[in-house]
Amino acid sequence: QVQLAESGGGLVQAGGSLRLSCTASGRTPIGSVMGWFRQCPGKDREFVARVSWTGASLVYADSVKGRFTISGAYAKNTLYLQMNSLKPEDTAVYYCAADVAKYGSTWRGNYWGQGTQVTVSS
Repeated sequence: QVQLAESGGGLVQAGGSLRLSCTASGRTPIGSVMGWFRQCPGKDREFVARVSWTGASLVYADSVKGRFTISGAYAKNTLYLQMNSLKPEDTAVYYCAADVAKYGSTWRGNYWGQGTQVTVSS
């Protein structure tokens, strides 16, 4: 069983930056597609970004494209999300996920962390 743990959330002013980390333990998700989701206040959880294990294939939601960068230190089973030019609408609980895939128009993950809070003030 894969265990995921996020860190790096916090309070930041609009225009600022944060770097989220997610470390996997237990069953190493080698070959898995890893990604980030977020849940904004009063909304359903939504897809943010995903990366293949090799790092060769990257996909971003339109809302974060050009501002966020997903990457990984895969030998350490660690996933990152660098968030720049943050906006108040980026305020959410951010979750990392393993075994991420798109079914039709819906992104899903099979393993989830507990989430880390990101709050962007105006």
